[in-house]
Amino acid sequence: MAEPALHLEDFDAATPPTQDLFQHVNGAWLARATIPDDKGAWGAFELLREASEKAVHEIITTAQPGDDESSETAKIANLYTTFMDEARANELGVTPLAPILERIDAIQTTSDLARYFGWCLRHGIGTLFDLENDSDPGDPNAYIMFIGQDGLGLPDEEYYRLDEHAETRAKYVAHVERMLRLVGVVDAAAAAAAILALETTIASKHWDKVRTRDMVEMYHKQTWDEFVSETPSFDWAALLEGAELPSAAVKALVNAQRSFPADVAPLICETPIETWRLWAKWNAVGALAPFLDAATAEANFDFYGRTLQGIPVMRERWKRGVSFTQGVMGEAIGKVYVERHFPPSVKAKTDALVANLLEAYRVSIADIDWMSDATRGEALAKLAAFRPKIGYPNKWRDYSRLVVVPGDLVGNALRADSFEFDHVIEQLSGPVDPEEWFMYPQTVNAYYHPLRNEIVFPAAILQPPFFNADADDAVNYGGIGAVIGHEIGHGFDDQGSTCDGEGRLRDWWTEADHEAFEERTHALVAQFDGLHPSVAPEASVNGELTLGENIGDLGGLGIAYKAWLISCGGTAPSELIDGFTPTQRLFLSWGAVWQDLSRAEQMKERVATDPHSPSEFRCNVTARNIDAFHEAFGTQPGDGMWLDTQDRVVIW
Repeated sequence: MAEPALHLEDFDAATPPTQDLFQHVNGAWLARATIPDDKGAWGAFELLREASEKAVHEIITTAQPGDDESSETAKIANLYTTFMDEARANELGVTPLAPILERIDAIQTTSDLARYFGWCLRHGIGTLFDLENDSDPGDPNAYIMFIGQDGLGLPDEEYYRLDEHAETRAKYVAHVERMLRLVGVVDAAAAAAAILALETTIASKHWDKVRTRDMVEMYHKQTWDEFVSETPSFDWAALLEGAELPSAAVKALVNAQRSFPADVAPLICETPIETWRLWAKWNAVGALAPFLDAATAEANFDFYGRTLQGIPVMRERWKRGVSFTQGVMGEAIGKVYVERHFPPSVKAKTDALVANLLEAYRVSIADIDWMSDATRGEALAKLAAFRPKIGYPNKWRDYSRLVVVPGDLVGNALRADSFEFDHVIEQLSGPVDPEEWFMYPQTVNAYYHPLRNEIVFPAAILQPPFFNADADDAVNYGGIGAVIGHEIGHGFDDQGSTCDGEGRLRDWWTEADHEAFEERTHALVAQFDGLHPSVAPEASVNGELTLGENIGDLGGLGIAYKAWLISCGGTAPSELIDGFTPTQRLFLSWGAVWQDLSRAEQMKERVATDPHSPSEFRCNVTARNIDAFHEAFGTQPGDGMWLDTQDRVVIW
């Protein structure tokens, strides 16, 4: 049976779209929906993610290892089977941590600590610093290593300083104490207090989440020697040794939060080694708890799931096993997912949608009245250079060097991280691979990469309610069309607009055009700043933090409407379907995409850390800036969705 284009049974007829589009489209669903016990939210995205999870589960559990233990199929099967052996995990308890704890107890000097940090970076355990590679913003065809801030067990630096998080901090200390006790720390209460004090100092050196969105500010390229000279108290050579990271791979690097390493390095000497050993033990047990016995995994979930997100029940073991196996060999699983769940016809139709959206952006940019010809030419050149990726990669990852040992769950987790670290090192010696993907085909999401100027749409998101092959075009343009437009829009948001068509960080704006752009973005910040989500009214949206995503939504919906008109030959059809005009159906589809019900705890964490606005605001605030929405539904001054014409923000 075909999926309905719009689920009218979810609508709230008592709330007209002129008052609240989100409530009109989703009100009946919101009234009857319940969030599954193992989730922090439920809605359109989560429904698809659950379907993808089940599809991946079927792929994994039907994998036949055969006689070749080195085959991808055997590795997938052994990863999952080993994770699912809960009896073995319970029998072992925390003993798989023993070699790591011994390694930590052997730390006697600051050089030993730096060497251990390097080992952790290779094996996926948190340290003071984060290392990852990406395109060099100054030379986007080359990989470069980025070093960034890390070292916190709470979600963000603000959790350590704001009074509103005081209760969470108290529960965090209790959690750290509980976890340390599980690994045999004698005075766990004193140790937990010392760890909070240390992390509070580390947090005071962090850049805040708004500052870390500034791509120009974040690009601080240095030679390795220049970088090391700024932190003479830290033994970087020992860190490289511990990470088995050749110095030739980091002759240059991007110091992404340039003040952090120099500010935090003195802590290495000022803090007693014993405190660092306790902190290291906390990070080790926290990172590996999901792979230990049920009691340790449950204790870890109790804080990060129940306390921070309000989720009552930990996910069933098979779901966690799917996540682990997919996290290690996602592209190998993705090959099978595409064969089973992604018809070529969907890819062809999506290609056509992308082409119309790019053309709509081209027309819009050509007609912008606030932009000079010089900047317009650069914007059009960037648009022409966009690289769409639809469904799945053209080439797949090679997992031949990944070692999977049946029965060794913690070892498999550590080896998987080491395998990925070796992949990073290998990439640093060559040019950027244009075929590389940062999501799996079975991922329900999409992204734009500013340093590669590419938009990527995995197969799993190309399903209802985002894309429905049986639906009218208006519904698909209001769904996946707006999502595609959103990702294209990231190329011209406050971050993406700092890079040119090659992905190079370069200012291609005239001063006057930049001021005109900022005038509009400031107005959008003001529209979102201080909004309070209905499920957590004490939380307040940060318009600066969410600016990029809000620009993406605004451009995405507005351009999706224009692209739909292009597909219609320039004139919107008028025939009614289910009592709605096609234009109305486009905006109703937009509202259905944001169907979402969240727990209060998760919503508070999202507002504090997530650059995406809550769904109700992504739906309504975006739509009320679009002239076509007001024309379609006949809004009037005084309506909840009304926005005075002069206050409507149009950027692209």
